[in-house]
Amino acid sequence: MDFRTADLCDEHEEAVQVCELTFHSYGKVPRFFGPISTVRVYEDNVLVKEAIQTVAPGSVLVVDGGGGLRRALVGGNLAQIAAERGLSGIVVFGAVRDVLELAEQQVGVFALGSNPRRPRRVGVGSVGEPVRFGGINYVPGQYLYADEDGIVVSEALLL
Repeated sequence: MDFRTADLCDEHEEAVQVCELTFHSYGKVPRFFGPISTVRVYEDNVLVKEAIQTVAPGSVLVVDGGGGLRRALVGGNLAQIAAERGLSGIVVFGAVRDVLELAEQQVGVFALGSNPRRPRRVGVGSVGEPVRFGGINYVPGQYLYADEDGIVVSEALLL
C-alpha cells in the first residue's frame, strides 16, 4: 500500500502520535507500516534476535535500545532474517551496523545511527511491553507508519 506520513497526519491529526526524533533509513525499504511488536534492551541483542525470529510477518519490531549508540543492536544478519520472515520493518532507538548489508535487505530499518561495535549477548531486557521514546508510546498491537518524513503511530489501522 502506498501512503505518506504527512498525509496520514493531515487526514487523521487527532488519531496519530508523531515521533519527535529524526531517524535514518538503512534498509532497502524506505516506507513501511504494520502492527507493533516491542523489545526493550540496552547494548544487548539476544532478545532482539528472538523477537525477529518469532513476531508475525508484516509486523514492525520496535527496539527500545535506550538511545544508546555505543553498540549496534541490529546488523546485516538480523535484517536478513527479518526480510526472509516477512517483517515490514524494524525501528531501533539506538544503533545498527553493517550499513551496506542493511541497504540490500528487503525490509525497512530505521535507527538513530550506526556503530561497528557488536552488541553484548546476555539476554537482559523485556519483550511485548509498551515502550516510550521520541515523545510517543509504542504499544504492541498498535500501528506504526514510517517513511522519509518520519514515524507516526495510531491505535487503529489507517489504510
